[in-house]
Amino acid sequence: MKQQNRLFVANKPIFTSSNQFMYRFKRRFKTKKVGYSGTLDPFATGCLIVATGQYTKLFSYLAKTPKTYRATLWLGAYSETLDIEKVSKIKSIPKLNEKDIRGVFESMLGEIEYIPPKYSAKMVDGKRAYQLARDNINPKLKEIKSKIYRIQLLNYSHPFIHFEIEVSEGSYIRSIAQIIAKRLKAIGTLSSLSRTKEGRFFYQNEVLLNPLDYLAIEKNIHLKGEESLRLGHKLRREDFKNSNLGVYFVEGSDFFSIIEIAEEKVKYRLNLIKKGKSDIS
Repeated sequence: MKQQNRLFVANKPIFTSSNQFMYRFKRRFKTKKVGYSGTLDPFATGCLIVATGQYTKLFSYLAKTPKTYRATLWLGAYSETLDIEKVSKIKSIPKLNEKDIRGVFESMLGEIEYIPPKYSAKMVDGKRAYQLARDNINPKLKEIKSKIYRIQLLNYSHPFIHFEIEVSEGSYIRSIAQIIAKRLKAIGTLSSLSRTKEGRFFYQNEVLLNPLDYLAIEKNIHLKGEESLRLGHKLRREDFKNSNLGVYFVEGSDFFSIIEIAEEKVKYRLNLIKKGKSDIS
């Protein structure tokens, strides 16, 4: 069976891992070549970019930031996993002043440093952090940086703070929620988390997307024509309309290529990526 190239956004349900969710597409399309970008925790829902065939090679070239989430912080609840999967203690705390919540949100804007959750997919000494945590081994995680572009209070219905947040790639909303709780002088855990956008990607009933509309790199023109690319001929800097150093895509009638212009040479990063179907059958 000919492998089809597809790119679309799926809506991951709650209490399903991202890997488990992929099995339904492997069965649906009768292929093992299915990939996704941006792992969502099992308790999280929402936008998951999915690709099949050759399009699985494109994830690092897609414009996937900033990422937008809607979340609920449950004040007074304690969970080792920082979400509702392992809530072990619930403490009644006084109602907060909404003005104080908005003030904390304003203080979160910009770059922040923090330790990722120990129940996360971060690699530590060759193992996932969550695997070590489940074996009662405290993983030694390094601080990471995230950028918060926007954070908005949607509703405060004590003890639940509902908010929307826009962050850089690789951010852990569970850890960011802990910082919010700490600045509010309270304990808390996330009771819900949904990713609504990744850059310009959002869920729209799994309609197939044209990857050329979502690439984070500029288009270039190969002056020798597409047949030279189709045959994999050696690339020269002077053969491109834009000869500046960088990574570009070059489009043919039924394919596209991703090339890199460097000081020493011009090389193919990906060549002859066939354009996919217009819809999912």
